[in-house]
Amino acid sequence: MHKDERDALEVLKFELEFLEKGGYGRSPREPWRFQFIFEDSPTCMNYDSKGDPGPCSECVLMQFVPPESRGEKIPCRHIRFNAEGETLDSLYRNADQYETEKILENWLRTTIARLEEERKAHREDGNGTPGPGANVNKGDALFHSLHPKCANPACATAFHWLAGGKFFRFRPEPSVSQPKDKDGQPSAMTPGVTHYWLCERCSQVFALIYDENQGVMLKLLRPELPAAESPKQLTVG
Repeated sequence: MHKDERDALEVLKFELEFLEKGGYGRSPREPWRFQFIFEDSPTCMNYDSKGDPGPCSECVLMQFVPPESRGEKIPCRHIRFNAEGETLDSLYRNADQYETEKILENWLRTTIARLEEERKAHREDGNGTPGPGANVNKGDALFHSLHPKCANPACATAFHWLAGGKFFRFRPEPSVSQPKDKDGQPSAMTPGVTHYWLCERCSQVFALIYDENQGVMLKLLRPELPAAESPKQLTVG
């Protein structure tokens, strides 16, 4: 498993959407067992690498774990969610699933708001370029990195042909500004079709659409806004 280089804000926003979508209900993979928060989410850096997991010390969520708990076997269970010091470790022993998910939701919303405010202040102060969460909903092309993965930037699931999920492909829109050669024909350097893949679980939460200003974007699936309505979306599989 390569180093977890995802952006924390992207990961937390996806985790909130995953939670709100009922992601911790019965798993199609293992319907007989309880679903563990973070560990059974695509946000887990080892979600698709259970047989050969990377060290939790590399996980982007480690920054939220208190220093004294970073040596625990499962550090994310020791993230403190509130002033009372409640953690997944304590909630699994003292609370039901509904209460646990509500406490998690409150922590996610609070932490997301804090990170967004910090980045906004950083940009307004002119102390640097916008943080890596500036385009948190932009999808990752399948083969644009050394380690092909799910197009959801917050998901660490590695790409496998037989792992299910959903493929998407997009081609550039015709444009008068498209590069042309000396004979006035479209340049051979014009990019062709680009492929994307959403893993099995992310494809149940998101679709991909093309935005003229921002490119390929994640779209949260909602009954009132079917993602398939987008005329610029081409899907395969």
